[in-house]
Amino acid sequence: MSPVMVGVQDVLAQPALALRGVFVPRPAEPVRWVATSELADPSPFLEGGEVLLTTGLDTSGWRDEWEGYVARLRAAGVAAIGFATGLTHDRVPDRLERACRAREVNLFEVPRHTPFVAISRLTARLLEERDRADSRRAVVMQRELTEAAARRGDPGALLRTLSGQVDGGTALLTSTGTPDGAPAGTPPPPGLDMVAEVARIRPQGLRTSASVTVGTHTVVIQPVGVGTRPEGYLAAWAPQPLTDGQRGAVTTAVALLGLAAERRHERRERDRRLRARALELLLAGDARTTAVLLAAADDRPGEAELPERIRVAWATGDPDAVAGAVGVLDPAPAGHGTPVLLAWRAGDVLRLADAPERVELAAARLADLGLRVGVGAAVGSDDGERAATTARYALAQTTEVVPVVHWDGLVDDGVLALVGDRAAAAFAASFLGPIAGRADLLLTLRAFLRHHGSRGKVAAELTVHRNTVRHRLEEIEVALGRSLDDPATRVSAWVALQAEAAHRLEG
Repeated sequence: MSPVMVGVQDVLAQPALALRGVFVPRPAEPVRWVATSELADPSPFLEGGEVLLTTGLDTSGWRDEWEGYVARLRAAGVAAIGFATGLTHDRVPDRLERACRAREVNLFEVPRHTPFVAISRLTARLLEERDRADSRRAVVMQRELTEAAARRGDPGALLRTLSGQVDGGTALLTSTGTPDGAPAGTPPPPGLDMVAEVARIRPQGLRTSASVTVGTHTVVIQPVGVGTRPEGYLAAWAPQPLTDGQRGAVTTAVALLGLAAERRHERRERDRRLRARALELLLAGDARTTAVLLAAADDRPGEAELPERIRVAWATGDPDAVAGAVGVLDPAPAGHGTPVLLAWRAGDVLRLADAPERVELAAARLADLGLRVGVGAAVGSDDGERAATTARYALAQTTEVVPVVHWDGLVDDGVLALVGDRAAAAFAASFLGPIAGRADLLLTLRAFLRHHGSRGKVAAELTVHRNTVRHRLEEIEVALGRSLDDPATRVSAWVALQAEAAHRLEG
Protein backbone atom coordinates (compact mmCIF):
# COMPACT_ATOMS: atom_id res chain seq x y z
CA MET A 1 0.00 0.00 0.00
CA SER A 2 1.41 3.33 -1.05
CA PRO A 3 1.20 5.96 1.70
CA VAL A 4 -1.41 8.72 1.43
CA MET A 5 0.53 11.91 0.71
CA VAL A 6 -0.29 15.50 -0.24
CA GLY A 7 2.10 16.49 -3.00
CA VAL A 8 2.80 19.70 -4.88
CA GLN A 9 0.73 18.36 -7.77
CA ASP A 10 -2.31 18.10 -5.45
CA VAL A 11 -2.03 21.78 -4.52
CA LEU A 12 -1.60 22.82 -8.17
CA ALA A 13 -4.63 20.73 -9.16
CA GLN A 14 -7.09 22.83 -7.12
CA PRO A 15 -9.22 24.69 -9.76
CA ALA A 16 -10.24 27.45 -7.38
CA LEU A 17 -6.62 28.53 -6.96
CA ALA A 18 -5.80 28.84 -10.69
CA LEU A 19 -2.12 28.16 -10.04
CA ARG A 20 0.22 27.70 -13.00
CA GLY A 21 3.18 25.39 -12.90
CA VAL A 22 6.26 27.13 -14.28
CA PHE A 23 8.77 24.34 -13.61
CA VAL A 24 7.63 21.26 -11.66
CA PRO A 25 10.29 18.51 -11.90
CA ARG A 26 9.12 16.82 -8.67
CA PRO A 27 5.32 16.97 -8.68
CA ALA A 28 4.96 14.30 -5.96
CA GLU A 29 7.15 16.22 -3.50
CA PRO A 30 5.31 15.94 -0.12
CA VAL A 31 3.83 19.14 1.28
CA ARG A 32 3.81 19.65 5.05
CA TRP A 33 2.56 23.23 5.25
CA VAL A 34 2.33 26.61 3.54
CA ALA A 35 4.64 29.48 4.57
CA THR A 36 4.71 33.13 3.45
CA SER A 37 7.84 35.26 3.55
CA GLU A 38 9.31 38.32 1.86
CA LEU A 39 12.71 37.88 3.48
CA ALA A 40 15.79 37.63 1.33
CA ASP A 41 16.70 34.48 3.28
CA PRO A 42 13.71 32.77 4.92
CA SER A 43 15.52 29.40 5.23
CA PRO A 44 16.30 29.74 8.99
CA PHE A 45 12.55 29.81 9.67
CA LEU A 46 11.66 26.72 7.63
CA GLU A 47 11.52 23.06 8.70
CA GLY A 48 11.30 21.47 5.26
CA GLY A 49 8.35 20.39 3.16
CA GLU A 50 6.78 23.87 2.99
CA VAL A 51 5.27 25.58 -0.02
CA LEU A 52 6.90 29.01 0.25
CA LEU A 53 4.73 31.89 -1.05
CA THR A 54 6.30 35.27 -1.89
CA THR A 55 5.53 38.42 -3.89
CA GLY A 56 9.21 39.25 -4.34
CA LEU A 57 8.60 42.55 -2.57
CA ASP A 58 12.29 43.43 -2.11
CA THR A 59 13.66 41.68 -5.19
CA SER A 60 12.89 44.15 -7.95
CA GLY A 61 16.56 44.83 -8.59
CA TRP A 62 17.78 41.23 -8.17
CA ARG A 63 19.87 39.51 -10.78
CA ASP A 64 22.51 37.06 -9.53
CA GLU A 65 20.86 37.07 -6.08
CA TRP A 66 18.22 34.59 -7.27
CA GLU A 67 20.83 31.83 -7.50
CA GLY A 68 21.71 32.04 -3.80
CA TYR A 69 18.07 32.49 -2.82
CA VAL A 70 16.98 29.26 -4.51
CA ALA A 71 20.06 27.38 -3.31
CA ARG A 72 19.25 28.27 0.31
CA LEU A 73 15.62 27.22 -0.07
CA ARG A 74 16.65 23.96 -1.73
CA ALA A 75 18.96 23.24 1.20
CA ALA A 76 16.11 24.00 3.61
CA GLY A 77 13.98 21.39 1.86
CA VAL A 78 11.12 23.47 0.53
CA ALA A 79 8.53 21.55 -1.47
CA ALA A 80 7.94 24.41 -3.92
CA ILE A 81 8.16 28.18 -4.42
CA GLY A 82 4.90 29.99 -5.23
CA PHE A 83 5.65 33.37 -6.82
CA ALA A 84 2.83 35.94 -6.97
CA THR A 85 2.61 38.06 -10.10
CA GLY A 86 0.79 41.33 -10.71
CA LEU A 87 2.33 43.13 -7.75
CA THR A 88 6.11 43.61 -7.64
CA HIS A 89 6.62 41.60 -10.82
CA ASP A 90 4.34 41.25 -13.85
CA ARG A 91 5.70 37.75 -14.51
CA VAL A 92 7.91 35.19 -12.86
CA PRO A 93 11.52 36.45 -13.19
CA ASP A 94 13.53 34.53 -15.79
CA ARG A 95 16.56 34.33 -13.48
CA LEU A 96 14.39 32.80 -10.74
CA GLU A 97 13.12 30.21 -13.20
CA ARG A 98 16.67 29.40 -14.38
CA ALA A 99 17.85 29.05 -10.76
CA CYS A 100 14.95 26.68 -10.00
CA ARG A 101 15.73 24.62 -13.09
CA ALA A 102 19.39 24.38 -12.07
CA ARG A 103 18.46 23.20 -8.54
CA GLU A 104 15.36 21.18 -9.54
CA VAL A 105 13.12 23.22 -7.23
CA ASN A 106 9.40 23.22 -7.98
CA LEU A 107 8.18 26.66 -9.07
CA PHE A 108 4.64 27.86 -9.80
CA GLU A 109 2.92 31.18 -10.47
CA VAL A 110 0.23 32.62 -8.19
CA PRO A 111 -2.08 34.94 -10.17
CA ARG A 112 -2.99 38.36 -8.83
CA HIS A 113 -6.56 37.40 -7.88
CA THR A 114 -5.55 34.37 -5.77
CA PRO A 115 -4.96 35.34 -2.09
CA PHE A 116 -2.18 33.55 -0.25
CA VAL A 117 -4.67 32.73 2.51
CA ALA A 118 -6.78 30.77 0.01
CA ILE A 119 -3.76 28.62 -0.84
CA SER A 120 -3.08 28.07 2.87
CA ARG A 121 -6.73 27.21 3.60
CA LEU A 122 -7.12 24.72 0.73
CA THR A 123 -3.76 23.11 1.47
CA ALA A 124 -4.75 22.74 5.13
CA ARG A 125 -7.97 21.04 3.99
CA LEU A 126 -5.96 18.64 1.84
CA LEU A 127 -3.69 17.86 4.78
CA GLU A 128 -6.67 17.27 7.07
CA GLU A 129 -8.19 14.92 4.51
CA ARG A 130 -4.82 13.18 4.28
CA ASP A 131 -4.73 12.77 8.06
CA ARG A 132 -8.23 11.32 8.10
CA ALA A 133 -7.31 8.97 5.26
CA ASP A 134 -4.16 7.97 7.16
CA SER A 135 -6.25 7.24 10.24
CA ARG A 136 -8.68 5.11 8.26
CA ARG A 137 -5.79 3.37 6.57
CA ALA A 138 -4.09 2.74 9.94
CA VAL A 139 -7.25 1.03 11.19
CA VAL A 140 -7.36 -1.11 8.05
CA MET A 141 -3.68 -2.02 8.43
CA GLN A 142 -4.17 -2.98 12.07
CA ARG A 143 -7.13 -5.17 11.12
CA GLU A 144 -5.16 -6.81 8.30
CA LEU A 145 -2.23 -7.52 10.61
CA THR A 146 -4.48 -8.93 13.33
CA GLU A 147 -6.25 -11.18 10.84
CA ALA A 148 -2.90 -12.36 9.43
CA ALA A 149 -1.59 -13.11 12.94
CA ALA A 150 -4.75 -15.04 13.84
CA ARG A 151 -4.95 -16.98 10.59
CA ARG A 152 -1.79 -19.01 11.01
CA GLY A 153 0.50 -20.07 13.80
CA ASP A 154 3.69 -19.06 12.01
CA PRO A 155 4.58 -15.36 11.56
CA GLY A 156 4.99 -15.63 7.77
CA ALA A 157 1.51 -14.28 6.99
CA LEU A 158 2.05 -11.33 9.34
CA LEU A 159 5.40 -10.48 7.75
CA ARG A 160 4.01 -10.63 4.22
CA THR A 161 1.09 -8.39 5.18
CA LEU A 162 3.36 -5.84 6.85
CA SER A 163 5.75 -5.88 3.87
CA GLY A 164 2.88 -4.88 1.59
CA GLN A 165 1.81 -2.13 3.96
CA VAL A 166 5.25 -0.49 4.06
CA ASP A 167 5.90 -1.09 0.34
CA GLY A 168 9.12 -2.86 1.24
CA GLY A 169 10.31 -5.87 3.18
CA THR A 170 10.38 -7.34 6.67
CA ALA A 171 12.31 -10.00 8.57
CA LEU A 172 12.39 -11.61 11.98
CA LEU A 173 15.79 -11.58 13.66
CA THR A 174 17.19 -13.67 16.49
CA SER A 175 18.30 -12.08 19.74
CA THR A 176 21.75 -11.52 18.16
CA GLY A 177 20.41 -9.92 14.97
CA THR A 178 20.87 -12.82 12.56
CA PRO A 179 17.90 -13.64 10.27
CA ASP A 180 15.39 -16.10 11.76
CA GLY A 181 13.99 -17.44 8.50
CA ALA A 182 13.65 -15.87 5.07
CA PRO A 183 12.61 -12.20 4.75
CA ALA A 184 9.25 -11.24 3.27
CA GLY A 185 8.74 -8.68 0.52
CA THR A 186 11.71 -6.93 -1.04
CA PRO A 187 15.31 -7.90 -0.09
CA PRO A 188 17.01 -5.83 2.62
CA PRO A 189 18.92 -2.83 1.26
CA PRO A 190 22.63 -3.40 0.50
CA GLY A 191 24.83 -2.19 3.32
CA LEU A 192 22.32 -2.88 6.10
CA ASP A 193 24.17 -4.50 9.02
CA MET A 194 21.32 -5.83 11.14
CA VAL A 195 23.67 -7.61 13.58
CA ALA A 196 25.43 -4.32 14.34
CA GLU A 197 22.15 -2.42 14.72
CA VAL A 198 20.78 -5.03 17.13
CA ALA A 199 24.03 -5.01 19.11
CA ARG A 200 23.67 -1.23 19.45
CA ILE A 201 20.16 -1.34 20.93
CA ARG A 202 20.28 -4.69 22.77
CA PRO A 203 21.51 -3.23 26.12
CA GLN A 204 18.26 -1.22 26.40
CA GLY A 205 16.12 -4.37 26.28
CA LEU A 206 12.53 -3.90 25.12
CA ARG A 207 12.48 -0.14 25.69
CA THR A 208 14.24 0.98 22.53
CA SER A 209 14.28 0.69 18.75
CA ALA A 210 16.49 1.63 15.82
CA SER A 211 15.54 3.82 12.86
CA VAL A 212 18.28 4.30 10.29
CA THR A 213 18.66 5.42 6.68
CA VAL A 214 20.57 3.08 4.37
CA GLY A 215 20.94 4.61 0.93
CA THR A 216 17.43 5.62 -0.10
CA HIS A 217 15.82 3.13 2.32
CA THR A 218 14.35 3.74 5.74
CA VAL A 219 14.94 0.84 8.14
CA VAL A 220 13.18 0.29 11.48
CA ILE A 221 14.23 -2.43 13.96
CA GLN A 222 12.14 -3.07 17.07
CA PRO A 223 12.57 -5.67 19.84
CA VAL A 224 10.04 -8.47 20.31
CA GLY A 225 9.73 -10.40 23.53
CA VAL A 226 8.27 -11.16 26.92
CA GLY A 227 9.22 -9.48 30.17
CA THR A 228 12.35 -7.32 29.91
CA ARG A 229 14.54 -9.34 27.53
CA PRO A 230 13.99 -9.42 23.77
CA GLU A 231 13.25 -12.85 22.34
CA GLY A 232 14.07 -11.47 18.89
CA TYR A 233 13.64 -8.41 16.69
CA LEU A 234 11.43 -7.26 13.83
CA ALA A 235 13.10 -5.39 10.98
CA ALA A 236 11.15 -3.46 8.35
CA TRP A 237 12.52 -1.46 5.44
CA ALA A 238 10.99 0.72 2.73
CA PRO A 239 12.41 2.73 -0.21
CA GLN A 240 10.91 5.93 1.21
CA PRO A 241 10.40 7.52 4.64
CA LEU A 242 7.69 5.71 6.60
CA THR A 243 4.48 7.57 7.31
CA ASP A 244 3.06 7.71 10.82
CA GLY A 245 0.52 5.08 9.78
CA GLN A 246 3.25 2.76 8.51
CA ARG A 247 5.27 3.18 11.67
CA GLY A 248 2.11 2.42 13.60
CA ALA A 249 1.71 -0.76 11.55
CA VAL A 250 5.24 -1.83 12.52
CA THR A 251 4.43 -1.18 16.18
CA THR A 252 1.20 -3.19 15.85
CA ALA A 253 3.11 -6.07 14.28
CA VAL A 254 5.62 -5.99 17.15
CA ALA A 255 2.76 -6.13 19.67
CA LEU A 256 1.16 -9.09 17.88
CA LEU A 257 4.49 -10.92 17.68
CA GLY A 258 5.09 -10.21 21.37
CA LEU A 259 1.65 -11.58 22.23
CA ALA A 260 2.39 -14.73 20.22
CA ALA A 261 5.76 -15.04 21.98
CA GLU A 262 4.07 -14.71 25.38
CA ARG A 263 1.55 -17.39 24.47
CA ARG A 264 4.35 -19.69 23.29
CA HIS A 265 6.23 -19.04 26.51
CA GLU A 266 3.19 -19.82 28.64
CA ARG A 267 2.45 -22.95 26.59
CA ARG A 268 6.05 -24.16 26.87
CA GLU A 269 6.03 -23.60 30.62
CA ARG A 270 2.75 -25.50 30.96
CA ASP A 271 4.03 -28.35 28.83
CA ARG A 272 7.32 -28.51 30.70
CA ARG A 273 5.42 -28.80 33.97
CA LEU A 274 3.30 -31.56 32.43
CA ARG A 275 6.40 -33.39 31.27
CA ALA A 276 8.07 -32.97 34.66
CA ARG A 277 5.07 -34.56 36.34
CA ALA A 278 4.96 -37.25 33.65
CA LEU A 279 8.60 -38.09 34.36
CA GLU A 280 7.91 -38.41 38.08
CA LEU A 281 5.03 -40.80 37.40
CA LEU A 282 7.06 -42.81 34.90
CA LEU A 283 9.90 -43.27 37.39
CA ALA A 284 7.32 -44.35 39.97
CA GLY A 285 6.04 -47.04 37.58
CA ASP A 286 2.80 -45.33 36.50
CA ALA A 287 3.15 -45.59 32.71
CA ARG A 288 -0.58 -45.17 32.02
CA THR A 289 -0.90 -41.74 33.63
CA THR A 290 2.41 -40.76 32.05
CA ALA A 291 0.95 -41.46 28.61
CA VAL A 292 -2.13 -39.37 29.41
CA LEU A 293 -0.01 -36.36 30.43
CA LEU A 294 2.17 -36.69 27.35
CA ALA A 295 -0.89 -36.64 25.13
CA ALA A 296 -1.97 -33.38 26.81
CA ALA A 297 1.38 -31.72 26.05
CA ASP A 298 1.46 -30.04 22.65
CA ASP A 299 4.87 -28.37 22.57
CA ARG A 300 6.23 -31.06 20.23
CA PRO A 301 3.30 -32.53 18.28
CA GLY A 302 3.88 -36.04 17.00
CA GLU A 303 6.52 -36.81 19.65
CA ALA A 304 4.27 -37.35 22.65
CA GLU A 305 3.85 -41.12 22.50
CA LEU A 306 5.49 -43.15 25.26
CA PRO A 307 7.72 -45.86 23.72
CA GLU A 308 7.27 -49.49 24.72
CA ARG A 309 10.83 -49.74 26.03
CA ILE A 310 12.66 -46.93 27.80
CA ARG A 311 15.94 -46.00 29.34
CA VAL A 312 16.49 -43.48 32.09
CA ALA A 313 19.64 -41.44 32.54
CA TRP A 314 20.81 -39.33 35.45
CA ALA A 315 23.37 -36.59 34.88
CA THR A 316 25.17 -34.21 37.19
CA GLY A 317 28.02 -31.74 37.18
CA ASP A 318 28.58 -28.02 37.43
CA PRO A 319 25.17 -26.34 38.09
CA ASP A 320 25.62 -23.93 35.18
CA ALA A 321 26.45 -26.83 32.86
CA VAL A 322 23.38 -28.72 34.08
CA ALA A 323 21.19 -25.67 33.49
CA GLY A 324 22.63 -25.27 29.99
CA ALA A 325 22.02 -28.93 29.23
CA VAL A 326 18.29 -28.45 29.74
CA GLY A 327 18.26 -26.21 26.67
CA VAL A 328 20.03 -28.90 24.64
CA LEU A 329 17.66 -31.68 25.65
CA ASP A 330 14.45 -29.62 25.75
CA PRO A 331 14.91 -26.85 23.19
CA ALA A 332 12.37 -24.21 22.28
CA PRO A 333 10.52 -24.82 19.00
CA ALA A 334 12.85 -22.49 17.07
CA GLY A 335 15.97 -23.86 18.78
CA HIS A 336 18.38 -26.54 17.77
CA GLY A 337 19.28 -29.50 19.93
CA THR A 338 18.64 -33.14 20.70
CA PRO A 339 15.23 -33.14 22.40
CA VAL A 340 14.25 -36.13 24.50
CA LEU A 341 10.74 -37.11 25.46
CA LEU A 342 11.08 -36.31 29.15
CA ALA A 343 13.76 -34.22 30.81
CA TRP A 344 13.72 -32.34 34.09
CA ARG A 345 16.31 -30.70 36.32
CA ALA A 346 16.17 -30.80 40.09
CA GLY A 347 19.09 -28.88 41.57
CA ASP A 348 22.30 -30.09 39.97
CA VAL A 349 20.81 -33.40 38.80
CA LEU A 350 19.21 -33.79 35.39
CA ARG A 351 16.91 -36.77 34.78
CA LEU A 352 15.71 -37.87 31.38
CA ALA A 353 13.77 -40.74 29.86
CA ASP A 354 13.01 -41.84 26.31
CA ALA A 355 13.50 -44.72 23.93
CA PRO A 356 16.87 -46.44 24.62
CA GLU A 357 18.68 -45.20 21.50
CA ARG A 358 17.62 -41.57 22.07
CA VAL A 359 18.79 -41.64 25.68
CA GLU A 360 22.17 -43.00 24.59
CA LEU A 361 22.57 -40.19 22.06
CA ALA A 362 21.57 -37.65 24.69
CA ALA A 363 24.07 -39.13 27.16
CA ALA A 364 26.87 -38.56 24.68
CA ARG A 365 25.77 -34.93 24.20
CA LEU A 366 25.68 -34.37 27.96
CA ALA A 367 29.16 -35.79 28.36
CA ASP A 368 30.38 -33.36 25.68
CA LEU A 369 28.97 -30.56 27.86
CA GLY A 370 31.11 -31.73 30.80
CA LEU A 371 28.49 -33.70 32.76
CA ARG A 372 28.81 -37.15 34.28
CA VAL A 373 26.00 -39.46 33.14
CA GLY A 374 24.65 -42.76 34.39
CA VAL A 375 22.52 -44.68 31.87
CA GLY A 376 20.09 -47.20 33.32
CA ALA A 377 18.86 -50.53 32.05
CA ALA A 378 16.53 -50.77 29.05
CA VAL A 379 13.18 -51.85 30.47
CA GLY A 380 9.50 -51.87 29.60
CA SER A 381 7.75 -48.54 30.01
CA ASP A 382 5.86 -49.88 33.05
CA ASP A 383 9.14 -50.61 34.87
CA GLY A 384 10.34 -47.03 35.22
CA GLU A 385 11.26 -47.42 38.89
CA ARG A 386 13.92 -50.01 38.05
CA ALA A 387 15.13 -47.88 35.12
CA ALA A 388 15.66 -44.95 37.50
CA THR A 389 17.37 -47.03 40.16
CA THR A 390 19.84 -48.55 37.71
CA ALA A 391 20.56 -45.11 36.22
CA ARG A 392 21.23 -43.68 39.66
CA TYR A 393 23.56 -46.54 40.46
CA ALA A 394 25.39 -46.16 37.13
CA LEU A 395 25.84 -42.44 37.84
CA ALA A 396 27.49 -43.31 41.16
CA GLN A 397 30.14 -45.26 39.24
CA THR A 398 31.15 -42.37 36.97
CA THR A 399 34.41 -40.47 37.37
CA GLU A 400 36.08 -37.53 35.67
CA VAL A 401 38.00 -40.03 33.55
CA VAL A 402 34.92 -42.15 32.77
CA PRO A 403 32.06 -39.62 32.58
CA VAL A 404 29.45 -42.02 31.12
CA VAL A 405 28.64 -45.39 32.71
CA HIS A 406 25.96 -47.77 31.38
CA TRP A 407 24.23 -50.20 33.69
CA ASP A 408 24.47 -52.78 30.92
CA GLY A 409 28.24 -52.44 30.93
CA LEU A 410 28.38 -52.94 34.69
CA VAL A 411 26.22 -56.05 34.75
CA ASP A 412 25.45 -57.62 31.40
CA ASP A 413 28.81 -57.09 29.72
CA GLY A 414 31.14 -56.75 32.73
CA VAL A 415 32.96 -59.05 35.09
CA LEU A 416 29.71 -60.18 36.69
CA ALA A 417 28.60 -61.70 33.40
CA LEU A 418 31.65 -63.97 33.52
CA VAL A 419 31.09 -65.00 37.11
CA GLY A 420 27.37 -65.69 36.95
CA ASP A 421 24.55 -64.29 39.06
CA ARG A 422 24.55 -66.93 41.82
CA ALA A 423 28.30 -67.05 42.23
CA ALA A 424 28.55 -63.27 42.21
CA ALA A 425 25.81 -62.92 44.83
CA ALA A 426 27.46 -65.55 47.04
CA PHE A 427 30.84 -63.88 46.71
CA ALA A 428 29.37 -60.49 47.61
CA ALA A 429 27.61 -61.87 50.68
CA SER A 430 30.81 -63.53 51.85
CA PHE A 431 33.20 -60.64 51.14
CA LEU A 432 30.98 -57.85 52.47
CA GLY A 433 29.48 -59.86 55.32
CA PRO A 434 31.75 -58.32 58.01
CA ILE A 435 30.43 -54.82 57.21
CA ALA A 436 26.87 -55.76 56.21
CA GLY A 437 24.36 -53.40 57.72
CA ARG A 438 26.91 -50.61 58.05
CA ALA A 439 25.67 -48.14 55.45
CA ASP A 440 28.35 -45.60 56.37
CA LEU A 441 31.14 -48.10 55.75
CA LEU A 442 29.63 -49.34 52.47
CA LEU A 443 29.25 -45.75 51.18
CA THR A 444 32.81 -44.95 52.18
CA LEU A 445 34.15 -48.08 50.47
CA ARG A 446 32.28 -47.26 47.24
CA ALA A 447 33.57 -43.68 47.24
CA PHE A 448 37.11 -44.86 48.04
CA LEU A 449 37.12 -47.17 45.00
CA ARG A 450 35.44 -44.61 42.78
CA HIS A 451 38.08 -41.97 43.57
CA HIS A 452 40.99 -44.41 43.29
CA GLY A 453 41.95 -44.15 46.95
CA SER A 454 41.88 -40.34 47.28
CA ARG A 455 40.85 -39.67 50.88
CA GLY A 456 40.32 -35.97 50.16
CA LYS A 457 37.85 -36.62 47.33
CA VAL A 458 36.01 -39.19 49.44
CA ALA A 459 35.65 -36.64 52.26
CA ALA A 460 34.39 -34.03 49.81
CA GLU A 461 31.81 -36.38 48.27
CA LEU A 462 30.50 -37.62 51.61
CA THR A 463 30.79 -34.14 53.19
CA VAL A 464 32.70 -35.49 56.20
CA HIS A 465 36.08 -34.68 57.70
CA ARG A 466 39.18 -36.39 56.32
CA ASN A 467 39.80 -37.92 59.75
CA THR A 468 36.33 -39.51 59.63
CA VAL A 469 37.23 -41.08 56.29
CA ARG A 470 40.52 -42.33 57.69
CA HIS A 471 38.80 -43.90 60.73
CA ARG A 472 36.16 -45.60 58.54
CA LEU A 473 38.76 -47.04 56.18
CA GLU A 474 40.71 -48.40 59.12
CA GLU A 475 37.51 -49.96 60.46
CA ILE A 476 36.81 -51.55 57.04
CA GLU A 477 40.33 -52.98 56.84
CA VAL A 478 40.02 -54.48 60.34
CA ALA A 479 36.59 -55.98 59.55
CA LEU A 480 37.71 -57.44 56.20
CA GLY A 481 41.13 -58.46 57.44
CA ARG A 482 42.65 -56.96 54.27
CA SER A 483 44.57 -53.83 53.31
CA LEU A 484 42.78 -51.48 50.94
CA ASP A 485 46.15 -50.51 49.47
CA ASP A 486 46.38 -54.02 48.02
CA PRO A 487 45.16 -53.97 44.35
CA ALA A 488 43.68 -57.45 44.78
CA THR A 489 41.57 -56.21 47.69
CA ARG A 490 40.30 -53.28 45.66
CA VAL A 491 39.35 -55.53 42.74
CA SER A 492 37.54 -57.95 45.03
CA ALA A 493 35.75 -55.10 46.81
CA TRP A 494 34.65 -53.56 43.50
CA VAL A 495 33.28 -56.88 42.20
CA ALA A 496 31.53 -57.54 45.49
CA LEU A 497 29.89 -54.11 45.55
CA GLN A 498 28.78 -54.42 41.92
CA ALA A 499 27.35 -57.88 42.56
CA GLU A 500 25.59 -56.73 45.72
CA ALA A 501 23.97 -53.79 43.87
CA ALA A 502 22.99 -55.95 40.93
CA HIS A 503 21.44 -58.56 43.18
CA ARG A 504 19.54 -55.89 45.09
CA LEU A 505 18.29 -54.13 41.95
CA GLU A 506 17.40 -57.33 40.10
CA GLY A 507 15.59 -58.59 43.14
